Amino acid sequence: MPHNIVKTAKKPLTSVMEDYLEAIYDLDQERKVVRVKDIAKRMDVKMPTVSSMLNTLNKRGLVNYEKYEYVELTRSGADVGREMRRRHEILRQFLIEILEIDAVAADEEACKMEHALSAGTLDSLTDFMHFIQRCPRTGKDWLNYFKEYRRDGLQPEKCEVCGHLFAREFEDQIKAADEPEQ
Repeated sequence: MPHNIVKTAKKPLTSVMEDYLEAIYDLDQERKVVRVKDIAKRMDVKMPTVSSMLNTLNKRGLVNYEKYEYVELTRSGADVGREMRRRHEILRQFLIEILEIDAVAADEEACKMEHALSAGTLDSLTDFMHFIQRCPRTGKDWLNYFKEYRRDGLQPEKCEVCGHLFAREFEDQIKAADEPEQ
């Protein structure tokens, strides 16, 4: 399935619908059965509110739900829930690990952002995270330099020193790669 916000044949899903599907997906991963009261607790809403939304999602073919029964995601509903969880985790990880946002705030912000970003933007953000965490020219040192920049602002003299250090390390890496193994 493409990594975009999933739409039904009729109308696009609202962010609230996506949140419910994500919550049901998460609960399904954690428990044997998903009940209305579990969803209400997770979403911090009253049980009649959950029942109303479940009826809407049931009509759209995203959940199987009958009053006083357990809730099950359909394949389409599970696909939406899984995608929303994936988006949430990518954004949460970015906010916590790269931008050093507090975990609670990052979780709240990720929940808001997961509905708004296009698939292309999310893919670019994911690629950026992989790059800065793995590229030898970046990695943890680069993140530390970013933290300094955020704390102290631009300091050209530091950039010049770092540039020289990087060039020297890069030259050493090239020399080491050219030397025959013994």
